[in-house]
Amino acid sequence: MTVTGIITAIVIGAIIGALGRLVVPGKQNIPIWLTIVVGIVAAFIGTFIARAIGIPTATSGIDWLELLVQVIVAAIGVVLVANLYGRRSVRH
Repeated sequence: MTVTGIITAIVIGAIIGALGRLVVPGKQNIPIWLTIVVGIVAAFIGTFIARAIGIPTATSGIDWLELLVQVIVAAIGVVLVANLYGRRSVRH
């Protein structure tokens, strides 16, 4: 993977993570870097799922259905990470 590919993955991951965070109702007490990591992972998993169910991922424009799958995966990831992160950081 090239430097451009890594930077692109971070930018797309931040966007996917932010969109996933917007879809989830309420406040998520996770840092922005964790949102970006969730977004990057969700982008890869979402692309894999989209290909597995037959959504075309190599088109000349924006792949809206693939993006929708990625955002759904990111929303699920944000909920899971927020719950785990919240439990970890609250210690009495």
